[in-house]
Amino acid sequence: MATSDELRVVVIGATGNVGTALMKKLAAEPRITAVVGVARRLPSADLLQLDPKVSWDVADISSDRLDVVQGADVVVHLAWMIQPSRDESVMLKTNVTGTGRLLDAIAAFRVPAFVYASSVGTYAEGPKDRRTDESWSTAGVPSSTYSRHKARVESMLDAFQKQHPSVRVVRMRTSLIFQRSAASEIHRLFLGRLLPWHLPRALRVVPRTDRLLFQATHADDVADAYVQAVLRDVSGPFNIAAEPVLSPTLIAEAVGGRAIPVPQPVLRWAAQASYQLRMQPSEPGWVDMALQSPLMDTSRAREVLEWSPKRSALDALLELFDGIGEGAGGATPPLHARGTEPAQRSIPRDWKEFGRGTGVA
Repeated sequence: MATSDELRVVVIGATGNVGTALMKKLAAEPRITAVVGVARRLPSADLLQLDPKVSWDVADISSDRLDVVQGADVVVHLAWMIQPSRDESVMLKTNVTGTGRLLDAIAAFRVPAFVYASSVGTYAEGPKDRRTDESWSTAGVPSSTYSRHKARVESMLDAFQKQHPSVRVVRMRTSLIFQRSAASEIHRLFLGRLLPWHLPRALRVVPRTDRLLFQATHADDVADAYVQAVLRDVSGPFNIAAEPVLSPTLIAEAVGGRAIPVPQPVLRWAAQASYQLRMQPSEPGWVDMALQSPLMDTSRAREVLEWSPKRSALDALLELFDGIGEGAGGATPPLHARGTEPAQRSIPRDWKEFGRGTGVA
């Protein structure tokens, strides 16, 4: 597959889990001459001074002018909201409306290539006893806000490609993505501040539920796949995931815990009850998505992108767990480590957050 050189790449949502890993990979790629990281809030000086060919810009895709994409050879779209799950309209404004605004800018400024952060969450319910390729339905899991939004964007991309066939569009359908520096963010977004950061061995219990099987990939490996999608003259969807498939039994053994049988209805009820009681910020649709999303076949990425992960899914998960236990974070506002907020939180403010149930900074 032929490659391009002297590329100017604009990364939208450059300060998150994948964005931070990708910015470093792009900066190290000699065929890329300029990288522009775009986010709502600038990172710390460590990333601002990443490389002479890296620059930063501030923009919110839901409301700001998006002329930052002008002159780009490739735009990578990573911006996405997971919270506040109790106010879907806020998430919709970025995830769907904001993506639509970005696509309008891609067309207006005649950007040749667009690489979008899709997800396994865009897929409709599928099998867990075999792998599915990129032709599987992208109708999503209706009870999950995240999945509904991902499915809507996939439909938007279908329409965009019909209207703008000259634009090279790549859809990166990734598994769960883990790394140490994302530990505090993942804890805040999915577990909330009231749940402990570190569990003693006696309390390391993993629910063993039918179909609770999922895939994961280290952020650095995902970033490698994105770099190949940027450099190569490829288009279409790519499933991205590392091996092995993670099961409750495998996870329990790895962390020195126990896998306890839990029926699906009980697991769903526990997620619903804890969410309604505002004990944790993750809507129960996340459980539905975990149980219903298919296992992905990554053959196309391995063959067309010549991509293969360097770390196992279990290594990525254990790195995340270690980071959560230590309150690890990164050098950007979304990834800030536990206790390093710009303004230290007070106990009353934490309890206000508990009342909102957002679990975010």
